[in-house]
Amino acid sequence: MSTVIVPAGLSMGPRYRYVRPPDPTPECYEVHLGDDLVELTEIEAAVWAAAFLYPDQHAKLTVNRDSLVRMLETAPKPEPHAARYVDDLIARGLLVEFDPDGDLQPVFSRHKLLPLAQGLGTTPEEPDLHRIGVGDKAAVAVPIQVYTQWSYAFLHANLWDACAFYADQSEEEAAGEKLMDLTAAGVARDVAINLPMMVVTGCAFFDPVVGT
Repeated sequence: MSTVIVPAGLSMGPRYRYVRPPDPTPECYEVHLGDDLVELTEIEAAVWAAAFLYPDQHAKLTVNRDSLVRMLETAPKPEPHAARYVDDLIARGLLVEFDPDGDLQPVFSRHKLLPLAQGLGTTPEEPDLHRIGVGDKAAVAVPIQVYTQWSYAFLHANLWDACAFYADQSEEEAAGEKLMDLTAAGVARDVAINLPMMVVTGCAFFDPVVGT
């Protein structure tokens, strides 16, 4: 599996100037990132927002730096400096790259997963998949270990710690209960496979840990 790219932070929308007559051009676009409110230019905001497009490709884990740059360069309004903008947003932590099959501890230790949308539960037809969406409209359906991380990972210091906590079965072992085949790396991989779709559909956001 190759490296994927996902947007980090939470869009706070455009900010307009306090002037009269009103200026229709935003002063900037704001993104909540960790403990900061990052100001983006119109082009930077468009590049960041482009990482949310094409959820079907995110579901297949085919959206990476190269495909994002190509998409921006060949858009109806092409951005000739797309590669430079993408690199800058990566350097600023607004875009994050990782390999779902690689060592996830470094990137997951630097980020938290926070829930948006609503948990919609399972269905009689697919009792093994837990749906996330708004109202009665599901945007994604994920296995229980991913659903649990979506729901509760924000309570931990970082996403890796949350995965490790879920995989820890020391209490069950002490009680003589049957153990599941779980490891922190395995839970993290399940999350990583589903993370792009959860983020780009607005079901969750990926945020840097404050102080790192």
